[in-house]
Amino acid sequence: MVAASKTIFFTLLLHIFFLIPSHQYHPLDSLTPSEFTQIQSFVTKPYPKSTHNLTFQYVGLEEPTKQTVLSWLRNETTTNPPRQAFVVARIDHQTHEIIVDLSLQEITYKQTYNGYGYPLLTEEEQEDANKLASTYPLFVASISKRGLKLEEVVCGSFTIVWFGEERKNKRIVKMMCYYLDGTLNADMRPIEGITMTVDLDEMKIIQFCDRIIVPIPKSDGTEYRESKLKPPFRPSLKRTTVVQPDGPSFNIVGSQIR
Repeated sequence: MVAASKTIFFTLLLHIFFLIPSHQYHPLDSLTPSEFTQIQSFVTKPYPKSTHNLTFQYVGLEEPTKQTVLSWLRNETTTNPPRQAFVVARIDHQTHEIIVDLSLQEITYKQTYNGYGYPLLTEEEQEDANKLASTYPLFVASISKRGLKLEEVVCGSFTIVWFGEERKNKRIVKMMCYYLDGTLNADMRPIEGITMTVDLDEMKIIQFCDRIIVPIPKSDGTEYRESKLKPPFRPSLKRTTVVQPDGPSFNIVGSQIR
C-alpha cells in the first residue's frame, strides 16, 4: 500500500512538472512582494543603512523591449526575457539610477544622476517635513499672532515649480498649512500669508516669511462626511441595476485582462 502511494505521488509530480510551462510569468507582469524584498536586499548590501543615508524613491519593472516581448509571445515555450527592476534611490544625498537583474541576482547598472529634476517624494520624508512647522519658533509666533490654536494646524509639503533658473542641488519643498478647528476639510481653510521652504536632505526649514494676515474662511458649510451632514438634503437618487446574465465579457488571468 505504501509503495503504491509513493508511485502515485511521484507520478503526480512528473505530471505537474511537464504540464507547467517553462515560463512562470508574463514579461510585463508587475513586480511581486518577494521581488521587492530581493531588490531591497541587493541595493542595501553595498550601502548598509548603518553607514549610509539610503532611501528608495522609486522601484518598478524595467520593461523589456517591445521586440523582445513580441518574440516571446510568438513562442511562449522559450525562456523568459531577463527579469529586471529599475530603482531610483537617494544615497548620501545623491540620486542614483540602478538596474537590478533578478535573473542574475545582481546589480547590472548604476549611475549618479546629475540632471534636472528630482526623484519622487517618499511618504516618510513628507511626514517628517510636515512636522517641522509645529516646533519652529517663528511659525509658532505667527500662529499665535493670528489667534489660532497650534494643535488645530496641519501642514503639507509640495514640490516647487522650476522656472528655468540655474539648477540647484538641494531638494526643497514648499510648506503650506491649514486650520481645522471644527472641520476636516482642511483645504477650505488655508492659512495664507506664510511661506516656508524645507530642505529635505537636511530636514530643516531654511526659509520663512510672514507677509500678511489674511482672514481664514469659517468652518461652516465645509463638512463633507455623510454622517455629519444635516438637513435639508437633496432628493435621493433612484435605484440603478446593472445585470450581465451571461457573465462578464472578459477574463482575468494573473495580471492580464483578456
